[in-house]
Order: sequence, then C-alpha cells, then structure tokens
Amino acid sequence: MTLLSFTVPAHMSAVEYRHGVLTRVLEPGLYQRRWGTRRVLVDRRESLLAVSPQEILTSDAVSVRVSAAVRWAVADPVAFLERTCDPAGTVYLAAQVALRDGLAALSVEGLISRSAALSAPSLTAAVAVVGETVGIEVREVVVKDVIVPSELRAAALELATARSRGAAQLEAARAETAALRSLANGARILDASPALTQLRLVQALPYGAQLVLRIRDGSPGQDAGSVG
Repeated sequence: MTLLSFTVPAHMSAVEYRHGVLTRVLEPGLYQRRWGTRRVLVDRRESLLAVSPQEILTSDAVSVRVSAAVRWAVADPVAFLERTCDPAGTVYLAAQVALRDGLAALSVEGLISRSAALSAPSLTAAVAVVGETVGIEVREVVVKDVIVPSELRAAALELATARSRGAAQLEAARAETAALRSLANGARILDASPALTQLRLVQALPYGAQLVLRIRDGSPGQDAGSVG
C-alpha cells in the first residue's frame, strides 16, 4: 500500500465513506486512493458464536440447561455496520429465543432423544431471519448439550441398569430352557436305544478307569466274567 493506492485483504470487504456518506463496497484487491474518504474493513470469514447454557422449562415442567453454537458469516457489510451497533449480539439473542421456543414444547425424554434432530432447519431458519436484518448469514444452529437435573440422570441410570439386568436374566433363562430341552431329547433317544446308553456310559468314564463286564451263559447262577 502506498499514498496513492491501498489493498483490501483476502476474506475481507471495505465499506468506503466520503464525508460521512456511503460511496461503495470494495472486495479484495488493489484500489486507487480517494482523498477525503474513510474505509472500514469487514471480515467475511465464517465465525462461531457460542450460546451459553440457558434454563428452559420443558412441557412436563422440568428445568433443563441447553447450550448451542451458531455458525455465521457477514453477507451484507453495509447492513452489518449500519443496522445495529452489535450485530453478533442480535444473532445471539435470536438464538436464545429460538432455543426456548423450539425446545419448550418437548418433554425431557423427547428433548434428550431428539437433541441431534433439533440442530436442523427449524432452529437455523428462525435465527437466519433475524440475521438477515443485520447483514449476517446464519449457516447452522447446533444444539451442543442438554443438561438434565442430577435426579433425572440418576433415575435414567437406574432404569438402564434394570433393563440390562432384566435382559441378562432373560437370556440366562433362554439358555437354561434350551439346555433342558436338549437333555430331554437326549434322554428320549437313550431310552429308545439301550446300546447307545451303554456306549455313552463307556464314553463318560474318566481316563484310567476300569470297566467290568459280566456275561451270563444262560444258566441261573452261572456267569463268566472278564475285566478290561
């Protein structure tokens, strides 16, 4: 930049005034200097506005704390500079109101289960309408955290624990029923086949055990024995 020229940096716009009157909006580049003019640089890059946790009363009269974030960028540099002295504050207030209006109709359970879906177009559209009036493009409103009272968190933990315990007991009962059904089927097969019963008896003997077989010759009181 010299006395005869100046540069508007990348990602910025320059709003030029001559004797207090708006003359033009300059995009990034090199320009000839005009005497008697004043330029105000406006950053056009995307910014993140964090909405601190605020108390919201749900439809079932439970107070929860909800925080959010707003992605925004300057769309109209003139409106951004001239409509209000605090355009970001205007968007911040609009985000608070949108959160309160959008979430107050839900119950605690619905609020927790749908917190991700709430980041979608409804909240963004509500804040974007206000943002346009101050030259800001609101690109997204995201619900970050839903903080419920500690009592409700403890109750939810107990409920989840009870459900897990019940599921484990049900699974154990199913396994026991399947085992009993298998034993009953095996017993019926063994009753129908004595030879299979003897084979299973031999298989059940531990390693190194002795099995004694007694074979009768058909005469009462007479039998031959062998040890194996």
